[in-house]
Amino acid sequence: MPVFKTLAGDKVPVKLWTDDIEPDAIQQLKNVAALPIVHGHIAAMPDVHFGIGATVGSVIPTKNAIIPAAVGVDIGCGMNAVRTSLTASDLPDSLARIRSTVEASVPVGFAQHEWDKVRGSKYQRAARPLDDRLDRLVGKHPGLMKMQRQFARTWICQLGTLGGGNHFIELCLDQDQRVWIMLHSGSRGAGNVIGRYFIEAAKKDMRRHQQNLPDRDLAYFSQGSTLFDDYVDAVDWAQDYAMTNRREMMRLVVEALQPHLPSFRLTDEAINCHHNYVEQETHFGEKLFITRKGAISAYEGQLGIIPGSMGAKSFIVRGLGNPESFCSCSHGAGRRMSRSEAKRRFDQFDLREQTAGVECRKDGGVVDEIPAAYKDIDAVMAHQTDLVEVVHTLKQVMCIKG
Repeated sequence: MPVFKTLAGDKVPVKLWTDDIEPDAIQQLKNVAALPIVHGHIAAMPDVHFGIGATVGSVIPTKNAIIPAAVGVDIGCGMNAVRTSLTASDLPDSLARIRSTVEASVPVGFAQHEWDKVRGSKYQRAARPLDDRLDRLVGKHPGLMKMQRQFARTWICQLGTLGGGNHFIELCLDQDQRVWIMLHSGSRGAGNVIGRYFIEAAKKDMRRHQQNLPDRDLAYFSQGSTLFDDYVDAVDWAQDYAMTNRREMMRLVVEALQPHLPSFRLTDEAINCHHNYVEQETHFGEKLFITRKGAISAYEGQLGIIPGSMGAKSFIVRGLGNPESFCSCSHGAGRRMSRSEAKRRFDQFDLREQTAGVECRKDGGVVDEIPAAYKDIDAVMAHQTDLVEVVHTLKQVMCIKG
């Protein structure tokens, strides 16, 4: 059953779909609720936890303003999933060779495609629609180029790459033993540079206007200002880049799988959705900027993806369009502990035990992603039955981390 309660905020209330939330996250939510730009209420999803600037797993409606730190630095981070015509019986007994082939095709961690191979290739063609828009943005804000050397090449070379942290590529089986390909990534280094640049610009702008904030990271741009317009352009670019990055990665994964598996096709159940982004939407009769920081859109009938940890289930869901959540739901299980705490409490032997049956890295370098570091995905799903309905239940058989 859903767990729904309301916290009193300084200006607007906070509506929570969980009873599993740490005090620091509650304080962050109250800090956001104290801002004069927040409209109506804040919605906290079942996977809510403490974040940088704003709480991960929160939906923040703002009137005529946007908070760059609430959007974050992995702008447009999200999920892509496709169902294939393959079934479990089509997979080999060992997926080790397939995992190594995919890892060789899709750069992971800090790796990226080599410029000599990218130049004039399909990657550069995929990047072309974004090119002119980025030139205009950098022309207005040359500081973006200074924050990352060779910025003009890096963003193209990182198109179709995974990154690190909690980003992943998985093969999964659904309840009917059909094979899905699922991946999680965002706007890579380009989004990080854009995010950090405009977060700092917002802080400077707030100081200039002598606005008092409960947290410096909650600095915002007001609609009508040049910085607001430029940030909207930058965020739109990063979100489009993230979407293209996931499409390119999916193409590479499919190409890598084809020589190792029977001939297959992709079905029409394909989803590519953000869970770190801002969009202008209408709710309760008002045009608002909706920032989903670790949340996905769940309008009535809309398909979405809620992944668990690398040893747990994931879900393809259909939105129920609950207006109280601003038609949103959780973006995953949500962290139960920090990465440093996970490394302190667990080791690679724990990791092997908790990822038994999954072809994945089981070394000390990914212990911070151990399933026990995350909330119970079944409990998270139970708390949002008024937000989404489950269409497919997936279990990964192969997981690639950066």
